[in-house]
Amino acid sequence: MIGTDVALAASLLKEGKLVAIPTETVYGLGANALDSKAIASIYAVKNRPTFNPLILHFASWEAAQPYVKAVPKEITRLASKFCPGSISFLLQKTDLVSDIITAGSSHVVIRVPDHPVTLKLLTFLDFPLAAPSANISNTVSPTSAQHVADGLGERIAYVLDGGESKIGVESTIISFQDNHVTILREGGVSQEDIQSLGLIVKKSNNKTIQTPGQLKKHYATSKPLYLVDSITEYLDKNSGKRCSALLFENSKVNCTTYLLSANYDLAEIANNLFATMRRADADDTDLILIEHIKEEGIGRAVADRLRRASIPLNA
Repeated sequence: MIGTDVALAASLLKEGKLVAIPTETVYGLGANALDSKAIASIYAVKNRPTFNPLILHFASWEAAQPYVKAVPKEITRLASKFCPGSISFLLQKTDLVSDIITAGSSHVVIRVPDHPVTLKLLTFLDFPLAAPSANISNTVSPTSAQHVADGLGERIAYVLDGGESKIGVESTIISFQDNHVTILREGGVSQEDIQSLGLIVKKSNNKTIQTPGQLKKHYATSKPLYLVDSITEYLDKNSGKRCSALLFENSKVNCTTYLLSANYDLAEIANNLFATMRRADADDTDLILIEHIKEEGIGRAVADRLRRASIPLNA
């Protein structure tokens, strides 16, 4: 059921039910983070591997402090600048956080979402919300209440409708390792945003799954999605195939097209990405084409999602 009743959503969460919640990034599948049965339900409903940890959502940075320890001053600076917002932090957990949330890790990912509906919801609760994206694991993330309903249907108690997500890709996940800020997942807060505070930023080379969004295959459409250097060149060599093309700007190609932006606006492309992937996946073509995107700003997050969603051209 889709609705806008925050009090009802809070009541259902207190009963241990699952409720989809709106955030500025994508919709999340929320559960009481202190209720192990409710957390287990998230994994079951999403068909999510239990080694893939969850993110805890709080009404404020201050509300998160009892759940983490040893917060570096650099992380506090980032939180002061970007919270609420599309940034999450991997920190040492306290005993308040169940191992089922962290997949057995001693660290937990926390964030303060920048959405008025969910922030209001959190003030109704005396517990944080564990909330991965509100979709079946490894499928395209939802950016509207209807996307959630289409994917999860009657398997959850309620979809709290807060309109379309304004960012459109998941939050950036940050840790502090070896005296520098480390990006574990690209997202709505860019490397340039972080560097604007005078902080040294590096990408993680750790192959271990520490946070959500690190699975090699993720965000996948049901039909093949190919990353190509040139859509036009691909079509010239594969003229018999029925293709959809996702475009970063106005251009003419000889197939079904979906415009992510009229003028290569990276923020607009990110905002439209998942919804447009869904549209292309539902049409009568056989495959989806998209070119490599400029890896700057939020374009890095888009590039990350596309690499994980695509399959090799020779597969």
